[in-house]
Amino acid sequence: MFEAIQRFFRRFGKSEPGGDSGLWGERIAEDALKAKGFRILGRRVRVGRRDEFDLVARDGDTLVFVEVKTRESELFGRPMESVNAHKRHVLSRAAVRYLKAIKTRPPSFRFDVVEVIGIPGEPPEEIRHIENAFPLDRRYRVP
Repeated sequence: MFEAIQRFFRRFGKSEPGGDSGLWGERIAEDALKAKGFRILGRRVRVGRRDEFDLVARDGDTLVFVEVKTRESELFGRPMESVNAHKRHVLSRAAVRYLKAIKTRPPSFRFDVVEVIGIPGEPPEEIRHIENAFPLDRRYRVP
């Protein structure tokens, strides 16, 4: 019972500076990717007025667009399941815009998803990195 009350206050109170579980998950994901040898190029990278990447990184010569999904538990399914067709379309549109904006296009790029399961302020229960989680939406062409 006491744990349930603590969990409630952690979830709805400010359990960390900023109190945002999304930011917490992004920091955890960034640390996990750095530990794998990725070079982080940007955080919360905005492309246009409405598109944003959680992280943009390099894995060797590959440019990686990273979507981070943070959940307290998997009671209602895996976080990856929320990267639906609409979200993949939005990320594909943003990737094409990003590639058009940079001076030198990398030889390859991909979309990764990092799932972070846990509660802000505590060590994460699980971190899963899904490489090449989905392809570029077929409605878009690489510039």
